[in-house]
Amino acid sequence: MNRFEYRRPVTLRDAMGAATVPAAAILAGGTNLVDLMKYHVTQPSRVVDINRVPGLDSISRGEDGLRIGALVTNAEAAASPVVAEHHPLLASAILAGATPQLRNMATTGGNLLQRTRCYYFYDAAMDCNKRRPGSGCPAIAGVNRIHAILGASKSCIATHPSDMCVALAALEAQVHVSGPNGERVIAFADFHRLPGDTPERDTTLEPGEVIVAVALPDAGFGANHTYLKLRDRQSYAFALVSCAVGLRLEDGRIAQARIALGGVAHKPWRVPEAEQLLVGHAPSEDAFAAAADRILRGAQGHQHNRFKIGLAHGVIIRALGQAAAGTPQSQTDKRIA
Repeated sequence: MNRFEYRRPVTLRDAMGAATVPAAAILAGGTNLVDLMKYHVTQPSRVVDINRVPGLDSISRGEDGLRIGALVTNAEAAASPVVAEHHPLLASAILAGATPQLRNMATTGGNLLQRTRCYYFYDAAMDCNKRRPGSGCPAIAGVNRIHAILGASKSCIATHPSDMCVALAALEAQVHVSGPNGERVIAFADFHRLPGDTPERDTTLEPGEVIVAVALPDAGFGANHTYLKLRDRQSYAFALVSCAVGLRLEDGRIAQARIALGGVAHKPWRVPEAEQLLVGHAPSEDAFAAAADRILRGAQGHQHNRFKIGLAHGVIIRALGQAAAGTPQSQTDKRIA
């Protein structure tokens, strides 16, 4: 771990000011950042601990929907009666991730800022365009079983690791941030970036900006939702493919659909056009397969991860079936329904 300056501000303004220096890092729960520092993947010049900043650790519901503060832990969000009532899809996705110990520490804001679990990114001795722009992406010709099949580029085929973010994408959350130029709201679809030629940039946050909260509109798909996660083992493993689905049914037909995939791209993957294909149709495997075909259009596998394309197709169909039947995947009894 490199030497760094440590700051612990007690106001949001001071936190933003402290985070404007080059290579500053925000510390909340530290479940990802501290690991990256230990492995010499991230070497911040300054660590800004925001845990004493007031007003970032609450969950509230108002006329515009649900607001979850950046310092709310994953455990608190998943256990919240308000979240369970209005956004059970989010609670389920959170419980599908990590372990109870990690969920007790990991925060909402930190979850949005998780970095990829690509083996080459974590090995500081290897080249990696995310760590050293222009050095190359050894995953493309290397061991790439966990890597992206959608939205990748010649510079990077890493995937985003979060479960929570897949649900937030399906729920069309908004990210509230504050920075040197004031406050702004970022649509969740615009918060994470595809790698393109600048894979070192994971998000659209500007220097000095701090996540304050995540807001969710009231359309929570309480009756017809699921979060289905397939992985190498049934606990403490990142998704090979995951799928968050929310449906609204009227008179036996789909009136609204949301589908987001995890484990397949540099950001949670949504294709609104595929969701629209389902509207007006009765739930059926044929309709679900047509949506899956559209979501996976252009998917490209590599030597070790081509299986993900077929796996993702099946996951989408199964998740849509679970949501349509009102039988969401249990995160305690993890046998696939």
